[in-house]
Order: sequence, then C-alpha cells, then structure tokens
Amino acid sequence: RNEVSAPAPPQNEWSQFFNRLLTFPHPGRRLEARPETMHDQERTRLTFRYERIRAVASGMLETAGATFLLLIAVKFLDVGPTAKALVAGGGSVGLLFSPLVVSMVESRGWVTTRAAANLAALGAVAFVFMASFANQAVFVLGSVLTMAAASSAIPLMTQVYQDNYPEAQRGRLFSQSVMLRIATAALFSEAAGRFLSLGPTHYRSLLLVYAVAFALASFCLGRIPSRPLVSSGASHPLRSLRYAWSDRLFRQTLICWMLMGMGNLMMLPMRVEYLANPKYNLALSAGEIAFLLGVVPNCARLIMSPVWGVLFDRMNFFVLRITLNVGFALGILAFFTSQDVKGLIVGAIIYGVANAGGDVAWGLWVTKFAPAERVADYMAAHTFFTGVRGVAAPLIAFHLTRTYSVGVVSGVCIGMIMVANLWLFPEIRHGKNMRRGAALVEESPE
Repeated sequence: RNEVSAPAPPQNEWSQFFNRLLTFPHPGRRLEARPETMHDQERTRLTFRYERIRAVASGMLETAGATFLLLIAVKFLDVGPTAKALVAGGGSVGLLFSPLVVSMVESRGWVTTRAAANLAALGAVAFVFMASFANQAVFVLGSVLTMAAASSAIPLMTQVYQDNYPEAQRGRLFSQSVMLRIATAALFSEAAGRFLSLGPTHYRSLLLVYAVAFALASFCLGRIPSRPLVSSGASHPLRSLRYAWSDRLFRQTLICWMLMGMGNLMMLPMRVEYLANPKYNLALSAGEIAFLLGVVPNCARLIMSPVWGVLFDRMNFFVLRITLNVGFALGILAFFTSQDVKGLIVGAIIYGVANAGGDVAWGLWVTKFAPAERVADYMAAHTFFTGVRGVAAPLIAFHLTRTYSVGVVSGVCIGMIMVANLWLFPEIRHGKNMRRGAALVEESPE
C-alpha cells in the first residue's frame, strides 16, 4: 500500500473521540489529504468524514434559503413582490452562474474543494454584513449573494462525489450525508422558528448563526481531497452548455426537468407566502410556519432519504424521476387546497417524501450520463438551467398571484409536471443501460 507514514500529532481525548466517530469505515486511521497519494478507499473515507460534518452546516443553511430569509422579508421587512422573488431566487442565481464558476476553476487549475471552500467563506462574510446593517436593500442583496455562493459550488462537489465515491455505493453514501443535513434542518427550523417568534429584531442574530455555519462548511470543504478539473480544451466560459445540444438523452431529460422544475419552483416560495400573508386567511406565526415548512417535510425526508439512495443505485433512473414528479404534483395539490392544519401537514409530508428522492436524483443523476471526467461540466449545464427556472419561477408566481388565485396557479404548475412526465416516458427504455459514462460524447474545442 502506498501510504504516507507521517508522525501523528498528539491528540487529547475529545479529538480522539471525534476522530473515531467520523472515520469511515475503519476508525482510528489518520489520513493524508493529498489525493495523488491516496488509494480509492482512503479518498472515500476522508470525503465521507468531512461531508458528514459539513452536512450539519448545510442543514442550517438550507433553512435560510428554503424558509427563513423569505420569512424575514415577508413578515419583518415587508418587501415588495420583486424583492421577495429575488430573495427566493438567490440560490438559483448561483446555479445560473455555475458554468462560469466551473469554467474559471478549470481554466485556472484550482483544486476543486478549495474553490468551493472560498465560496463558502464569501457567504460567511456576506451574512455578517447583512446582520450588521438593518436595511432592506442590504438584506435582499445579501440574500442573493449568500445563497448564490452556496449553490454555485454544487457542480464542483458533484465531480468530487464522482471521483471519491465508488459508483455502486454513491447514492447510499451521498444519502447518508443528506440524512444528517435533513435532521439538522428539521431541528434548526424548529429552534429558529421559536427564536424569531420572540421578536422581530432577533433575525439579525439568526443571520450571524448562518455566518458561523458557512464558516464551518468552508473548513470542511478545504479538507476534502480533490484535484483540479480535467481541461476540456474549450475556451468559451459557457462551454458546458454544449452537452445539452450534443447529447440527445441528456437534452431530453433537461427539457423534462425544466417543465417539472418550473412548476415545482413556482410553488415553493408560495408556501411561505400562503402561510404568512393575511390575504390567504391563514397568517400563521413564524413558529407555526417553521414547523409546517421546516420540521414536518424534513422529518419525512429524513425517513425516506436512505430508501431513495438505495433506489437511485438500483432503479431505472427515468422510472425514478417520473415517480418523484408524481409525488411533487400530489404535494402541491394537497398543500394549496388545504385551509386546515391537518391538510397542510399531509401536503408537507408528501412534499418531504418526494423531496427526499429529489435530493439524491438532482445531486447525482449526471453521474449516470456523463463521462467520468466531464461530470462537473454536465452538472454545470444542469444547474445553469435550474438557475434559469429558479430565477424566473418566483417572479412569475408572485406576480401571477396578484391577478389569479393560488389555486389556479397551483393547477397550472401541476399540469406542467404532468406534461414533463409524458415527455420523459419514451426514454424509460434507455434507463436499463445506465450508466452511460463509458460512451463518450463527441467533444469539439469550442
């Protein structure tokens, strides 16, 4: 075995305990974080260790983008529909710029996880600024910047999972980190909801907690083994998008995802609006909203995440995607046709079950399509189109509900999801031969 035998620095009892707790699958091993000196199992173990720690920070930050930033904007800052849409679409802005991030990291030869760590550090600084200035414009701009910093690194991490996790266990290992993230999100949603209910000025303290979470994420990312991206030889900053044109099956799946994602993302921020705005005759408290949007669906996600992780490794991908689409449609229907707590809880549970599978499918599906060295490029194309719909969907939804009822808008979104399923149905036959990465797509230098 090609191991580096450096003397281990002395460890106290607590550091030894946490080292054993976080080592996978053989406790007590010290690891050298240089991927070129590691065997595959060592890279897997070290990645899994720090991904589980980062999952705690990611779970806290997930509540910011999913619930609390928009809740603060609606309930405490009373911003307009365009500002609300910008806050809701912050993560999508990062996805929109992810091809540029991948291009820059590739062309400059940066180590993948170090680039992701720098983005997380930027998010931490932005949250500190947001907490320091009680201003609508600073809050909206900071919300976009922080969530964009988190989401723009996603293609980089997908390449890390491709490199460091074995194909047969990728979904399972990924879902175990997701479970920690979900559990943290559920617990933190409950705690943060109660905290905000104490008074409107407490949101600035919550923003500082998010800054600490970003700092922890940056620490973990900097210690995950990775390498610079393999150069494609192309020079255009949006070169990743060419795979959406050259790979027919990838293109068909992206079209389905655009239809389904637009319908889902239009209604996602409307959940906060539906529960918080008095015009919908609910006007729930911050704690109640956090329970329905954070605790209930995340508990469902926590239970179902390992199931979907195993199914991702074993199931026909297109059947999996169609099943998840039906779940999202049913969740929208149940939630936005309810005026009582029981119906809202049922809708939240259905959404959480579907979202558990969506976490795994969205984060890893390109590993079934892309050549191994081009996973980051494929993911960048996917995240770019996710960003397009993520920016557009809240704007469309918030402005449509000024003219039409939330029931009409949700019906349109359910229809889009069903059309997406019909579009993807003929591709089920291709799912039997996944993974397709061995079949390289013809690449041109431009």
